[in-house]
Amino acid sequence: MSISPVDLDGPAISTVKVTVKNAGPEKMRSLKVSFTGPVGWAVQPGVAGVTGTFAQGASASTEFRIQVPEQRGGFTLRSFTATATYAGGDGLGSATATRTQTTGVPLSDLSAAYNNVGVTDESNTGPGNYDGGGNSFSAQKLAAAGLTPGGRVEALGAELTWPAAAPGTKGNVSSAGQAIALSGKGGKLVFLGSGVTGGATGTATVYYTDGTSSRGSFGFPNWSFDPADAHGATLVASADGRNRQDGYGNAGIAYRIFAHSVPLDATKQVQFVVLPSNSNVHIFDMAIAP
Repeated sequence: MSISPVDLDGPAISTVKVTVKNAGPEKMRSLKVSFTGPVGWAVQPGVAGVTGTFAQGASASTEFRIQVPEQRGGFTLRSFTATATYAGGDGLGSATATRTQTTGVPLSDLSAAYNNVGVTDESNTGPGNYDGGGNSFSAQKLAAAGLTPGGRVEALGAELTWPAAAPGTKGNVSSAGQAIALSGKGGKLVFLGSGVTGGATGTATVYYTDGTSSRGSFGFPNWSFDPADAHGATLVASADGRNRQDGYGNAGIAYRIFAHSVPLDATKQVQFVVLPSNSNVHIFDMAIAP
């Protein structure tokens, strides 16, 4: 089953064709097709019946009209779904197809999405607010643990880079569903980061140049108090203590950076990644690994 491209140049009424092909050995009959778009987009008809009987290999098409609103600025993903029900042989069957289209362009790289000050100098801790409570990593203690601005980090088979952002400036992404351009092929996508508060988990969606996508869930332990292997993450580095608004403190407590990954289709070229919609997930870098 396939869905034709949707004209997203609204406000307008777009016509969409849904085509159903009988891939089974039995004749297909009593075909009904429904079509839906994003929440709030009106579609007519709600369900379309297709008369006739369709032999193996035969196709049937029906059209729907969808009300497309005026385009919004920035990058947006739109998903459209068609569902077919039918009778064939001695039973009933169903099939579903989804089409995803975009408007705008993803952010050029992860640094374009930086929205959080997670690292500060011990001489100027005020700008930091990694955890929502005004606390941050110490640049000096991270350097002692091997994480320096622009430095190389190897984790889970990926070659990552610690952000080159100066201490006291935005240098990580508090994840909120941002779309980030990324190119390459490999078996997994590795994220470098850690969590704040609790429940720093989510799903990343990877889109490929052929229009398909894959999804994977991952999570990071809290930067200070969860077990180091929580959510299946791998510990990368531990810094001694943290910076508070009144200066460096909490010596003797480890504040940590982790790695985690989601699987990729290694046969396909990655085009962009949509980060999880969970601000507790903080990401410093991501890279494709074999």
